[in-house]
Amino acid sequence: MLETIEQTRTGGRPHEDLREFLERIDEAGELLRVDGAHWDLEMGAFAEIVNHKRPEAPAILFDNVPGYPTGHRVFSGGFNSSKRLALTLGFPEPKHLLDLVRNYRDRMKVHRPIPPRIVSGGPILENVDRGDAIDLLKFPVPRLHEEDGGRYIGTNDLVIMRDPDDGWINAATYRVQVHGKDSAGLWISPGKDGRLIRDAYFAKGLPCPVLVSCGHDPLLFLVGCHHVHKGLSEYDYAGGHRGSPIDVVLSEVHGLPMPAGAEIVIEGEMHPGDVKMEGPFGEFTGYYASDKGEKPVIRVQRVYYRNDPILNIATPMRPPSDYMFGKCAVDAGMIWDEVEAAGLSGVQGVWCHEVGCSKMFNVISIKQSHAGHAKQAAMLAANCSAGSYLGRFVIVVDEDVDPTDLFDVMWAVCTRCDPVDDIDFVRHGWSTPLDPMIPRGASAYWNSRAIVDACRPFDRLKDFPPVARATPELLAKVQAKFTDILAKV
Repeated sequence: MLETIEQTRTGGRPHEDLREFLERIDEAGELLRVDGAHWDLEMGAFAEIVNHKRPEAPAILFDNVPGYPTGHRVFSGGFNSSKRLALTLGFPEPKHLLDLVRNYRDRMKVHRPIPPRIVSGGPILENVDRGDAIDLLKFPVPRLHEEDGGRYIGTNDLVIMRDPDDGWINAATYRVQVHGKDSAGLWISPGKDGRLIRDAYFAKGLPCPVLVSCGHDPLLFLVGCHHVHKGLSEYDYAGGHRGSPIDVVLSEVHGLPMPAGAEIVIEGEMHPGDVKMEGPFGEFTGYYASDKGEKPVIRVQRVYYRNDPILNIATPMRPPSDYMFGKCAVDAGMIWDEVEAAGLSGVQGVWCHEVGCSKMFNVISIKQSHAGHAKQAAMLAANCSAGSYLGRFVIVVDEDVDPTDLFDVMWAVCTRCDPVDDIDFVRHGWSTPLDPMIPRGASAYWNSRAIVDACRPFDRLKDFPPVARATPELLAKVQAKFTDILAKV
């Protein structure tokens, strides 16, 4: 099976760590180097300017941060373009966004989890701080937004926990705020596996051991952001994408697995009842939606880091952000897989739009074969595991509409959807405190979803007005004749 996975990769062997990944994207012209940006607000504002300037913005490497040693760097935007996402996953460079989704789905047909390999050493052990030597702010931890409650070391992170009952390892992305030299606050949304694991320890009256990796292969962040089935470790899932195991080193205090090639890893534990005010924080929906509140504290016992460490960050903001693109592609692939596994035929493409933060505006394109086909597609896309969290709008379109093209999609909504007959609603869907529509102080987190049928009515497929557009053959002929002139347009 390893050989089968390797056959789906391009560009040779996978990169070993973040540093090799940086070399590769630099060679590909995908890295922007920035000297002199301050940790206090300037990094966040710079990332916002770059990512709002154009689609698929470059990755950013902040160097020579004022007040910090040369070599202490901060990196954002690992997989936020078609080319970088392809490099992250070992795909060929795509010609269209749906190529990424199709390549992901092809990968999943042969994907098998590969458990991590425990090794005795690695670059992460170049420096180990204990006791009074621990100081989280020895790294250029940013304050990203003006209204943030503090500096966040965990945004593009991997929070690693072991289930107290069956021992499986969860490695997912949750936000981590620095409180002091040796303490940090951890916020996890209700229903997420990390929160269930933490609560299981607390229910037994036990402290919850935890690692926070803050610089690693972007593949681990990509996997940590997504829906991996409960009981399946993100390490195993990522290893399946690499075609080889992730090398891990066991931590000194709790024996938790940390990436051997990571840049910075924090080890500590959370104790029942030990809380401190955390937040607010500008989140991925583009709002300060969750209240400042008391959250469990990580009491730091070790800090592991490489020489000249690189801190990974993500900058949640009003979209587009510096990490949302990769989530859109992978979420789309997962939804496509789930709806087909449920028996839906005729799917032509799925895309989760950045304007909806990869969750709230999802489009599925189908070739209709029977009455009710469009409604079936929309309901499945809205309620499958990958599409259910924080859903808002699901739009189903015909095969002649590009689901990745927002203009094309909205044209279909405007011309093929009757608001009274073709929009349905689902109530009490799974939401989160980060949803800006959830009232402050709510005791339950649910929302409603709009199911929009923007397909031509099935009983009018033959007599629905034809689209006013040139045939592909005519377009190609004119393109060839006027190539030089069109190149200037």
